[in-house]
Amino acid sequence: MWPSLRCINCHAPAFYRRIYEGTTFCKACFREDIEEKIRRTITKYDLLRFDDHLAVAVSGGKDSLALLTMLKKIERRFPHAKITAITVDEGIDGYRAESMWLAQKTCRDLNVDHHKVGFQDLFGQTLDEIVKTHRELTPCSYCGVLRRRALQVAARDVGASKIATGHNLDDEAQTLLLNIFHGDVARIIRSGTILEGRNCGFLPRIKPASEILEQELALYAYTSGIEFQTTPCPYLAPALRNDMRQMLNKLEVKHPGTKFTVLRSIERIRSSMDKASFKTNYDHCSKCGEPSSGDFCEVCRILNKPPLPVSNE
Repeated sequence: MWPSLRCINCHAPAFYRRIYEGTTFCKACFREDIEEKIRRTITKYDLLRFDDHLAVAVSGGKDSLALLTMLKKIERRFPHAKITAITVDEGIDGYRAESMWLAQKTCRDLNVDHHKVGFQDLFGQTLDEIVKTHRELTPCSYCGVLRRRALQVAARDVGASKIATGHNLDDEAQTLLLNIFHGDVARIIRSGTILEGRNCGFLPRIKPASEILEQELALYAYTSGIEFQTTPCPYLAPALRNDMRQMLNKLEVKHPGTKFTVLRSIERIRSSMDKASFKTNYDHCSKCGEPSSGDFCEVCRILNKPPLPVSNE
C-alpha cells in the first residue's frame, strides 16, 4: 500500500503500482483492469466466437485458474458458448495430486465441467518413467511435447472448438527468446503469440493472458481469493527456460517494459519474415495419424526411441 498514492480510477488508496505505465490501482480497480485486458485481447485478435466450446487447460497453478475464473465471467454473457476445463496428469510423484485437487475444487466452485487425462492412459508411461529411461532431452522437453498432444486429444474428446492456455507475457517472452537461442526460426513463424494451430490440423490454441505480466496474474489470483498450487515442478531447475526467466526478470527490474518490448519486437520480425521459406502446413504421422511436419510426429519419435538402460546405482 502507498498511502500517498491514489488509484488512477476511483482515487482510493493505491494497492498496486504498475511501473512500466506509471499507473496505480486499488484492489478492486486492479482486478477490473486485468479482466478488461483479457477482454481487449480477445477482441483485438478475434480469439473467440459467441458459440465456441472452449477447452481451458487448467493445471492448478495461478495462471490457469485465474484465466479460467475470468473466462467464466465472460462466458456467462454468451448463452451459446461453453467452457470445459482440462487437466493433464503427467504422472509426477508428489506434485500433481495437489494441483489436481485445486483444479477440481475451482471447477466445482465455478460450475465448470472438468475433464482429466493422463500420460499413463495415453502413452502407457508416466513422465517420471519417461525421464528415467529417456535422457536425451530435458524433462521439460518431453513434458511439453506430450502435454500438447494430451490437450489436443482431450479437447477433441469433449467436442471443443478451441483450446485456451494460461500463458502469460513472461512465458511468451521466454519462449520467443528460447526459439532464437535454439536457432529455431521456423517455430517463430508457426507459433504466434496469440493464436496457434491455424491450417496445421490442430485445434486452434488461444492465449488470452499473453499480454499480462506473470506477477499481475498472480496478484489477481491472490486478491480474488483463488487457491492455487505454489510448489514448483521438481523438473523445473535443469531447464534453460529457468535461466531465461531469471535473466528477463532482472532486465525488467532495471528496465521496466522489457518483456513487452521483446513481445512486440518478435511480432514485427514474424510479420516481415518470408513464410514461404518455411513449412507451415502439416501432413500426418505415419504411425499415429496425428498432424506432423515429417513422416513421424514428435510424440512418436520420442516414445519409440529405444530406452536407455536404467542404472542400479
